[in-house]
Amino acid sequence: MLLEIKDLCAGINGKEILKGVNLQINKGEVHAIMGPNGTGKSTLASIIAGRPGYDITRGDILLNGKSLLGMPPEQRAQEGIFLGFQYPVEIPGVSMASFLRAAINETRRYRGQLPLGAVAFARQMKEKEEMVEIKAKMKNRSVNEGFSGGEKKKNEIFQLAMLEPKVAILDETDSGLDIDALRIVAGGVNKCKTEENATVVITHYQRLLEYIVPNYVHILYGGRVVKTGGRELSLELEEKGYDWIKAQVEGEE
Repeated sequence: MLLEIKDLCAGINGKEILKGVNLQINKGEVHAIMGPNGTGKSTLASIIAGRPGYDITRGDILLNGKSLLGMPPEQRAQEGIFLGFQYPVEIPGVSMASFLRAAINETRRYRGQLPLGAVAFARQMKEKEEMVEIKAKMKNRSVNEGFSGGEKKKNEIFQLAMLEPKVAILDETDSGLDIDALRIVAGGVNKCKTEENATVVITHYQRLLEYIVPNYVHILYGGRVVKTGGRELSLELEEKGYDWIKAQVEGEE
């Protein structure tokens, strides 16, 4: 088991959002999490990555059997968690190359490895640029500063390719992308997949799943995973809408 979420209950400012989430994710798998607004999808992603401000009242999050709870965000990243933001932030004055080299070498130190030298880093940058179809000049610009929405998302996939995490969590990566940018971003995600890592895609719509084909689709509703299936579940959801899920949940209650 690569990533396991066990009976996770959490909220913010006294409001409970997650009400017992359970997920099991193995190496080599792609999982899609779908659900309407306000049901806890982004909250789940933020809590896995260690974003402060949330109150965890029950449960655990395990990466390779090690609990992530209590670890700050940077340590979780060093353990192998990557979060692609729905709205990537700008970091003025810090070039992409400097940002990535610092991040990679901090992770290498954490794992007891020697820092990556300038030549090896430049070689890796070039290899990953070609892999995810990103323009070389972007690496000299400040992180996301002045980037269009599509450029920001492409840049995040470039970071994913460079950092090579164990688990990549992509929170509505398709948001605001035109069809060409969606194809490039999804293609980059697919090229980053290996038999040793896993990808979690959070989305409202199944159009992204035409490009990044999931092994499992989970419907998050009311703070719980209420239905799990294959990709066909996303197609059924597209056809019937979230009222279908609501009717099923209320019928069970």
